[in-house]
Amino acid sequence: MSATEITKKIEELKELEALIEEAKTEAEAIRDEIKTEMLKRDTEEMEAGQYIIRWTSVLSQRFDTTGFKKTHEDLYKEFSKQIASRRFSIA
Repeated sequence: MSATEITKKIEELKELEALIEEAKTEAEAIRDEIKTEMLKRDTEEMEAGQYIIRWTSVLSQRFDTTGFKKTHEDLYKEFSKQIASRRFSIA
């Protein structure tokens, strides 16, 4: 592939990424409108035609790695492992 072809591909990629971001923003705005309506109705579940919408509270537990590292640095180092990966970016 020539430099011109790569440049064209990058420009096409940038355009598609912008469209995706715009669609995500629009989708999030619609989600927020539905959530606002659910708040108004004071409900976690709502039927709309063939759809059932749920917006429920979820409790979960996460491991506090920062706190663990501060109090048990030796164990943190012992059980930490380095992982290699590749990152793709265009500047």
